[in-house]
Amino acid sequence: MPNKVFLEITNVCNLSCSFCHGTKRAGRFMSVEEFRHAAGEARAFGEYLYFHLMGEPLLHPDLGEFLDIAYKLGFKVIITTNGTLLDSCRDVLLSSPALFKVSISLHSFEANDESDGFDEYLDSCFAFCRDAAEKGVIAVMRLWNLGGLESKNDEIIRKMHAFFDTDGAQWKEIYSGSKIREKVFLEWGQKFDWPDTEAEFCGDSHSCYGLRDQIGILSDGTVVPCCLDADGAIALGNIFDKCLSEILASPRAIALKKSFECKKITEPLCQRCGYAKMKGYKG
Repeated sequence: MPNKVFLEITNVCNLSCSFCHGTKRAGRFMSVEEFRHAAGEARAFGEYLYFHLMGEPLLHPDLGEFLDIAYKLGFKVIITTNGTLLDSCRDVLLSSPALFKVSISLHSFEANDESDGFDEYLDSCFAFCRDAAEKGVIAVMRLWNLGGLESKNDEIIRKMHAFFDTDGAQWKEIYSGSKIREKVFLEWGQKFDWPDTEAEFCGDSHSCYGLRDQIGILSDGTVVPCCLDADGAIALGNIFDKCLSEILASPRAIALKKSFECKKITEPLCQRCGYAKMKGYKG
């Protein structure tokens, strides 16, 4: 049974990161009623609700109302953001009892070849993490650029130490990076190639968490098996037309889940998943 639901409130982004697959779909913002319906359908299938699949969730003008709806449904909300809009959304985010975790992709800055505002950007992200942790929200700063654009990483780490080490505390190394202080983390990751039906064949004998640990719902209601199906290549159905339980019980969904369990992949998109190849998923 999935426990994570990726509900894409918008597929629009204010950046164009070199590491991001992007999407060919038309830009769209989910309405409040659409969100209420999709989140209500998804509640039986997940405790954790992510406000993205593609797009920058902090762009959505109804973010606060979405957080309220998610809270009433009992979700723990996780936001992944490029961090550029944290200052403008600070009060909305930190006042919500639904917010469980915020992940900030610090590698977004270099991936857009920005030349100005680097220090201001980092200070804003660091300050948000500090304030979020004080509210009991987990704050994760990501550098998922190893093997890619990583020339600023050393500078980022130096500035991170200067900001967070005023009490002389030592960072604690963990499996994914470092615990900087209570509820504040640095997470490392390798750059990877997104799955794409036009990409090179990667393999057909791996496994995946799709449909087993997670599902995705695009901003137009299309249900997909995982958070990396940027264009809805594996469209299992539409949540605005059918109930989610019916969609997940469809022949295509059942066959896909079984293929992951048996490690005999038949979907072309999954056979071309650079993330699965990078992670070396075997089960």
